Amino acid sequence: MNNTGKKHCTKCAIAYALDIFGDRWSLLVIRDLLLRGHKTYGEFLEAGEGIATNVLADRLKTLEAAGIIVKSRDPGNRRKNIYALTEKGMDLAPVILEIVRWSGHYDQQTNASVEMLARIDSDREGLLADLRSERINAPDGK
Repeated sequence: MNNTGKKHCTKCAIAYALDIFGDRWSLLVIRDLLLRGHKTYGEFLEAGEGIATNVLADRLKTLEAAGIIVKSRDPGNRRKNIYALTEKGMDLAPVILEIVRWSGHYDQQTNASVEMLARIDSDREGLLADLRSERINAPDGK
């Protein structure tokens, strides 16, 4: 068993990754943390994707158990939690950017901005550095 409680018997690297973040909702939570700056349960709910509250709660727990995200108390409102990507989660940034680039190329109805797509193509390393910098400067300090 891997660290999410799911079993992958094949020892396949892709199966391992899919067990952790291979569903629609987990990838969208990672996207929202990485690219949209969402940090709270409410922000994920209001992201426009229509995720059910029980599904969101489950995905947040799964991602936290896998070490992809970390949860901390909001210093401004101790009743709320703030979620952030861990280093392990940030290491998914190139994967997320490649999915955005691929979708931008093949989906004629994408809402990915022309500027984002151009930056992925022309300055991927700079964009990744900026995303990491925003994480380092996050209020939770993680």
